[in-house]
Amino acid sequence: MDMVTRLGFLGLGQMGAPMAERLLGPEVELFVHDPRPEAMAPFVARGARACRSPREVADAAPIVLACLPGGAVNEAAALGRDGVAEGRAVRFYAEMSTIGRPALERIAEGLAARGILTLDSPVSGGPAGARAGTLAIMQAGPGEAVATLRPVLGRLGRELFVLGDRPGQGQVAKLVNNLLAASNMVTAFEGMALGAKAGLDPAALAAVVNAGTGRSFVTGAMLPAVIDRRFGFGATVAVMDKDVTLGLAEAQALGVPMWAIEQAGRVWRFAASHGMAARDITELVRLMEDWADVEIGRPAPD
Repeated sequence: MDMVTRLGFLGLGQMGAPMAERLLGPEVELFVHDPRPEAMAPFVARGARACRSPREVADAAPIVLACLPGGAVNEAAALGRDGVAEGRAVRFYAEMSTIGRPALERIAEGLAARGILTLDSPVSGGPAGARAGTLAIMQAGPGEAVATLRPVLGRLGRELFVLGDRPGQGQVAKLVNNLLAASNMVTAFEGMALGAKAGLDPAALAAVVNAGTGRSFVTGAMLPAVIDRRFGFGATVAVMDKDVTLGLAEAQALGVPMWAIEQAGRVWRFAASHGMAARDITELVRLMEDWADVEIGRPAPD
């Protein structure tokens, strides 16, 4: 990066805030926008500039990154009134949200009409990965955008995957990842409920699974916390339900059957529509526990 690089960041939520924090430094002049002043305040205290709109960010910074909650919000921030497209300085826009291919393609097309290159760059790794700078970042877009953004994204992720030159391809890769994660959570929690109902110690059963062929990120990274009754991975049921819905829509658009993943998607839809939308994704296990009338936790000491 240059001696001083002007960067913009839109969205300071669970994922956006820790990513933006990693961009702070003496060699970066950071311009931030979030509709919540209290979200911007800690950044201002550390030297960032608070902006009143995405356009104001794009008036100041040639590179703008966005991590916003959903397609409509992202499109408004990029293309709407006082959006990035109206900015005078911006030349590169990195869309780091998971919004699906059609929305990303609309954003890229709209910005291209203003001479702004879009890098489709969704991330995986959760808030912990964002804080540690160990995210997996899936990139798709023009080579110039990939090259220009590489040192910036290198501060955020340990793995930078270039998947193609068409914005939207990164979205598909992220949705495949999240469809697998969502399905793994459903099956892992169902299997653990079966074991607990049969009287097996959940911690011992998890150790067996993680030493065998049933191992996954869910059983290795999530189950230990669930067994200890800690539910704080950092993403909500509503977010996972949104991503599964986007992934299934992409599969339908491309004519790809999703018999098993559709079943898992119904579980997430049920959870989101039955009072769990704002709860952590690991709390999905409570559904399986309720249905099986068992708790997947360490047995109480005698």
